[in-house]
Amino acid sequence: MGRAFEYRKARKFKRWAAMAKVNSKISRDIVISIKEGGGISDPSMNARLRAVMQNARSLNVTKTVIERAIKKATDKDTANYKEGLFEGYGPHGIAIIVETASDNNNRTVANVRSYFNKCNGNLGTSGSVSFMFEHNCHFKIPKGDINDPEELELELIDHGAEEVFVDEGEGEEGAVPSIMIYGSFESFGSLQSALEGMGHEIISSGFERIPTNTKTLNKDQAAEVEKLIEKLEVDEDVMNVYHTMVYEN
Repeated sequence: MGRAFEYRKARKFKRWAAMAKVNSKISRDIVISIKEGGGISDPSMNARLRAVMQNARSLNVTKTVIERAIKKATDKDTANYKEGLFEGYGPHGIAIIVETASDNNNRTVANVRSYFNKCNGNLGTSGSVSFMFEHNCHFKIPKGDINDPEELELELIDHGAEEVFVDEGEGEEGAVPSIMIYGSFESFGSLQSALEGMGHEIISSGFERIPTNTKTLNKDQAAEVEKLIEKLEVDEDVMNVYHTMVYEN
């Protein structure tokens, strides 16, 4: 198990913790996937929507929330969400990437800039820190009767798989062992098709930005960075926040 596993284990998908935020994120993902998919609301014909629906089920998002989002996405009066990427530095030189989805870019830019300024950070220009992160896709499938992850990796390597490992779900209530597959951002479609073609159930999938280098901070220093991250994460336009901080043991 490599760096992708360790980073994911440390991060624990913190952003999914609050159910209200989960519903909001899934709803926006549905709207974006349908809008960008030419208005197609049938998951079997819209690969991105199919992935969002898988994630919604894994997070126990209610049918009502999903149906409401689909209805909103197919409404011609619904504004398009524009995905954005902000890069900058937090306190103590911690690189931060912020992914957003907004129907009002001016509002989003103003808010993100204010959070950085108020927390002794600096919002940078495009490309200022993104080179410090690898943009990966990931898939989670049931372990089932897969006894040799390396064999599965060999089957998927031509489709872009770079790392395949067993995730025991340590610390997660009711968790059962699953298989995690990581590849480059560009390999998402190929891996999705391959897994579906092999008959594997995809529990969830998505994208992550994994830092190639990290910086260790002590408790007090980390608290300063966490203040900025928290402000970013509660903003309704912010979808994901990635950083290069690790905690001192």
